[in-house]
Amino acid sequence: MITLLQLGAELGDEFFPADSPTFSASPVTGVHISELEDPTTYLEGGELLLTTGMPFGHSATASLAYMQRLRDKEVRALGLGLGPWLDEVPQHVIDACRQTGVELGIVPDGAPFQNVSRAYWRLSARDDTVNLMSSLGTQTALARAAIRSDAINAVVRGLAQALGGWAAFLPDDPQPATVYPASAQGFVPMLRQESLRFPRTGMPSASTFGINGQAVVLYPILAGTRIHGFLGVGSGRTLTKADRQIIMTVCMLLSLRARQRELMVSTNAALGGATAKLLLHGQPESARLVAEEAGMDELPSRVRVLALSLDDETEVRTVIQALGALPAGAALPPVAEAAARCQLRFADDGVLYLLLDEAQLGKTSAAAPGQDPEPSAGDTARNLRAVLSAPLTLAELPANLPALRQNLSGAPAGELSDAGADFDASAQTWVEALAAYTRADLLSAVTQYLRHRGHWEDASRALGIHRNSLRHRITVAGDLLGIDLDDPDVSASLWLALRRNQG
Repeated sequence: MITLLQLGAELGDEFFPADSPTFSASPVTGVHISELEDPTTYLEGGELLLTTGMPFGHSATASLAYMQRLRDKEVRALGLGLGPWLDEVPQHVIDACRQTGVELGIVPDGAPFQNVSRAYWRLSARDDTVNLMSSLGTQTALARAAIRSDAINAVVRGLAQALGGWAAFLPDDPQPATVYPASAQGFVPMLRQESLRFPRTGMPSASTFGINGQAVVLYPILAGTRIHGFLGVGSGRTLTKADRQIIMTVCMLLSLRARQRELMVSTNAALGGATAKLLLHGQPESARLVAEEAGMDELPSRVRVLALSLDDETEVRTVIQALGALPAGAALPPVAEAAARCQLRFADDGVLYLLLDEAQLGKTSAAAPGQDPEPSAGDTARNLRAVLSAPLTLAELPANLPALRQNLSGAPAGELSDAGADFDASAQTWVEALAAYTRADLLSAVTQYLRHRGHWEDASRALGIHRNSLRHRITVAGDLLGIDLDDPDVSASLWLALRRNQG
């Protein structure tokens, strides 16, 4: 912003104050020339008005009325050109300026008004260059911050410091807001409330509103046409053109980060889906290799399969959100939070399968404040069929899948149902796993152990091996299958499967 003091220093003897040693540092928004009795119709306020004094120079009454009109229009400076109408400045003009607070400058005889205008634009060009260089430096620093591991924190902090105010980024998911400085944390609830006014689709524009008497601007962060969050800014002053350029740069950087995160989530979902598909189709070793190469978490040893009905028009995200509204039986663990975190998801033929880690199921974490579920989630919950399986090892998944689909087709809508334990299907998988083990004859060992009802001496004698060797084989078999062979329900199902296999 160009000031009257800068303009006087630039022009020297061609423009100087009428009744003080120096000009003030009042900002000047432009230079306007007029000889009208009332030029305020053509002024916006803040300009330096140049005149020869024709409308008021010879009358104290006219001078006071003229200066009052300028004051009402918020014109703070008047340049009086001597020569054509006035050879010197009348005292009544000085008095009128003092009374109204209009600063008076003199353009001496022979100095063209055009020189004042040219000086203003020279200063303005220099100011724009300085602002541009400063802005470019700030934007470069912000771009460098955007590639750091803590990019969101660094960019928000850099923006707040550049504006001399505060900034906050509110992601459009259950993640906490990023605020700088920390003293601005109290603005977050009001910013979230204001963000609800934005349309969720299309291309929404920024919103300006007041918080505690301070003007705040809220910008949507878009990736395509989807809102990924909001950037709130409060500077306590009028934003300059350079300020807005910096803010737009930050919005662009946050949009790029949101797009990168969107692509990462999509890639992880594809890899998780491929891993889950391999597990459900009986390829646990291949699934482990995919998970390891993709950098995913280690696959759980035991899972519960959550099967959900899925139609073509409902997004997976909405279906998972709807789980929180489903009533469940007292014997079933809560699944909503585990489902939201689950990476192993696979959709096939109208069914969404989620492989939930049995060890983590029912555990809760400190949930960060986020947005409310989408309005469609409640409607989805009323029509959603959901079935949760018993705990299964990864090897047992394929055998239990048909029974799980059958249970889902008959499950009531609007609640989470228990699929129960289908040990007959699992037992056939156990038999196949025992038969496939090549380092020892586990199939015969388990058969004789169950036939003799867990009596080591009788079973080892039937096998012709030492009882310690039998103990070792039974331990290996239990670890291989992930089951307790002394559990009556397990041993009964496995014994029947062994009999069918022998037949």
